[in-house]
Amino acid sequence: MRNWQISIALVCILLGIFLVAQLRTQQAKGPATLGRLDALSELYKQSEEQRQLLEMEVAKLREQLTQKDSNSESAVTEELKKLRILSGLTSLSGPGIELILDDSKLKGNEDAATDMYLIHYEDLLLAVNELFAAGAEAVSVNGQRLITTSEIRCAGPTILVNSTRVTPPFEILAIGDASVLQSSLEMRGGVLEPMRPWGIQISITKKEKITVPPYKGTINFHYAQENRSE
Repeated sequence: MRNWQISIALVCILLGIFLVAQLRTQQAKGPATLGRLDALSELYKQSEEQRQLLEMEVAKLREQLTQKDSNSESAVTEELKKLRILSGLTSLSGPGIELILDDSKLKGNEDAATDMYLIHYEDLLLAVNELFAAGAEAVSVNGQRLITTSEIRCAGPTILVNSTRVTPPFEILAIGDASVLQSSLEMRGGVLEPMRPWGIQISITKKEKITVPPYKGTINFHYAQENRSE
């Protein structure tokens, strides 16, 4: 046999041995590689499921946050509404009474002071205070809403309510229990009794619905400040 034929035969034998070895190696690695791929596939599947669960949780939390913001906004709006009512900055309607006071038509004699036949600021002040004490939730005098800073005072021959000049007849509107409000005004020894002997004109009417206008002035605090230490 020639030398080149021998060389080719040896190369073929070596190549065969190499291929067999390579095939066995791949066969040996095959199950491990497939097993690892299966494990990675399972991990990916679990990760995908976890991601979907997290996305659902995030969406749920966002919805709860939106609902909470909406509830908070509604609560703030409701609180502001209550504060506006309490501060007298909004018109109110409800049952109550209409009290009208007017100067007397009687003529005074020489022994009596003529001012006893007239309505004075003290008369209005006493009537208003009595109504508030009887549970009135809103009161106005000739269209002037009374709040905590309101004043009823005399300025010479003029009566001022919220710094606005008012003249008789004086219409006092009060929202509350009409029967209680009327009884408090007409009680024996009450605020109206001293007016009657002088002929002061008094009219009390129960109303199923009256409307008290809002406070029209300004509210300023020059000295009082919020206490932030609490």
